[in-house]
Amino acid sequence: MSHTLHLEAIRIGLGGRTLVALDAEIGPGQVLTVMGPSGSGKSTLLAYLAGFLDPAFQADGRVRLDDVDIAALPAEARQIGLLFQDALLFPHLSVAGNLLFGLPRGGARRQQRATEALAQVGLAGFEDRDPATLSGGQQARVALLRLLLSAPRAVLLDEPFAKLDSPLRGEMRTLVFECLRTAGLPAVLVTHDAADAEAAGGRVVQLA
Repeated sequence: MSHTLHLEAIRIGLGGRTLVALDAEIGPGQVLTVMGPSGSGKSTLLAYLAGFLDPAFQADGRVRLDDVDIAALPAEARQIGLLFQDALLFPHLSVAGNLLFGLPRGGARRQQRATEALAQVGLAGFEDRDPATLSGGQQARVALLRLLLSAPRAVLLDEPFAKLDSPLRGEMRTLVFECLRTAGLPAVLVTHDAADAEAAGGRVVQLA
């Protein structure tokens, strides 16, 4: 199922100063890229959309995911997936355990779905591996799979390629954006890297 994220008259401020003023509609598989220097409000916007905004900030506007206004919902009810520059895999779980964490409990074929997902990104046979033994690129792929298997309705990307070396960065950009398009997921990408924005291929918003 495809989804659309509507950001309507979003205004986020701190101490009377407006940091973010944004109106956008992000369709299925589209990526809105938000760029700007440190302190411009990029991560603050993601925190607002995800439901983690510090109460010191003032925020107004509507955030609609399909036909649901999610701005008043708690973070865990928003069905928004998050991908960071660190993979943040659970160290006490195997690779398969990390993927199963994202899958609904009690569902049929959970193990098989995890196995199939690993094969699709070139990690067949990695089910029992300790996350600590994986390369940075392998960890990034597992983090992406865990997000997708959790069946989000929209995705927030916070500098997800920043810690990867240059050749791997291009490979992961291609994989992430192809997966989002295939799944029909709208996404907001925060980045300092113009190459990320170019690869995303959507609208770019520059914060001061």
